[in-house]
Amino acid sequence: MAVLLWLIIVFGASIEATNGGVYKVGDSAGWTTIGNVDYKQWALTKTFQLGDVIVFEYNPQFHNVMQVTHAEYRACNVSSPISTHTTGNDSITIDTRGHHFFLCGVPGHCQAGQKVDINVLPLSTSAPATPSGIFTPSPVPESAVPAPSPSGAPPLITKLELLLTISQLALVFLFRW
Repeated sequence: MAVLLWLIIVFGASIEATNGGVYKVGDSAGWTTIGNVDYKQWALTKTFQLGDVIVFEYNPQFHNVMQVTHAEYRACNVSSPISTHTTGNDSITIDTRGHHFFLCGVPGHCQAGQKVDINVLPLSTSAPATPSGIFTPSPVPESAVPAPSPSGAPPLITKLELLLTISQLALVFLFRW
C-alpha cells in the first residue's frame, strides 16, 4: 500500500514535465524560405509555455536552425550561435521563460525572413525570467517585442487527465489484491 502511494506521488510530481505542447514551426509549411512564411506572425498566434517542444522540420541540404542572442537575431548574425541544429527534424524543449531566438544560418535566409522569436511569458508581469539550462533568454524591452495572442495549441494531455488515469490504475491495482 505504501509503495502504491509513493508511486502515485512520484507520477503526480512528474506531470509538469509531460504537460508541454508541441509546435511545428511554420505549421504545414515547416522551416523554409519557400512560400513566404511569416514566422513572426506564426509565433504571435501561439502561447508558449515551459516544457513546450518546438519542432523545426526542413530539408537539411538547404537549411539549418541556429539559436542566437537578440542582437544576433535582429542583425541576422550567425557568427557565434548559442546552438546549431542540422538534422532536418529538430525538437527543442523550452525550459526557461523569456525570448528564444532562432534563425536559419544559410546566407540570405534570415534576411528573407527565416527567423522566429519564441516568447515564453512569465507567470506574472512582476515575475522575472530565471535562466537555467542551455536556453538563456536575452533581455528584450517590453516595447520591442509584441506579446503573443492568448490562442495556442493545447497540451497533448492535461495534468488532470494524467492524474485521473494514474489514480484509476492505482484503484484497479488496489482492489485486485
